[in-house]
Amino acid sequence: MMQPAVFLDKDGTLLDDVPYNVEPSLMRLGPGACRALTLLAAQPFALFVISNQSGVALGRFEYPALNAVEARLHRMFAGCGATLRGVYWCPHHPHGSVARYAVACDCHKPAPGLLLRAAHEHWLDLARSWFIGDILDDVEAGNRAGCRTVLLDNGHETEWLDGAQRLPNERAADLHEAARIVVRCSDDDRRNASSCTEAAR
Repeated sequence: MMQPAVFLDKDGTLLDDVPYNVEPSLMRLGPGACRALTLLAAQPFALFVISNQSGVALGRFEYPALNAVEARLHRMFAGCGATLRGVYWCPHHPHGSVARYAVACDCHKPAPGLLLRAAHEHWLDLARSWFIGDILDDVEAGNRAGCRTVLLDNGHETEWLDGAQRLPNERAADLHEAARIVVRCSDDDRRNASSCTEAAR
């Protein structure tokens, strides 16, 4: 049987936003993140991190540097009583300086490629899954993949480019509130409700 998932953006959602950081010692969980992971770990969701890492294409760091970041993420999840099922990176950017990664791709959010790949590799039910992120590119990627979406209203979205695929199902102040919304809305009886935000508070 296919399993639902919760996909988490990394920087600005799960972690405090430190641009182009690949130093594990600088990685810090963001507001409400550990409580969110603890809550989600008690539910039937597989947990994934989905992240654009265009610093590879831009020459800020090399792709293998992400191995230490991934290892640190696994430890951080474990410290909150959760299991990180997988991490998916997009190292590309069409205007990058590293030729191998300076390409247009189907995995750079807002494209849904990373979520579709995770679903294929882990037998995930995207219709019962969620993507939580702090910008509308995350929302669009989740919507295009067929997930429901939560936008964190934490001030990180600055462009607010509209589009049919850029409307989140829900909004939350931090990751813990987002996780509570996801848990409440995952009940089949609530799936077709217009909003579960009030019920989660």
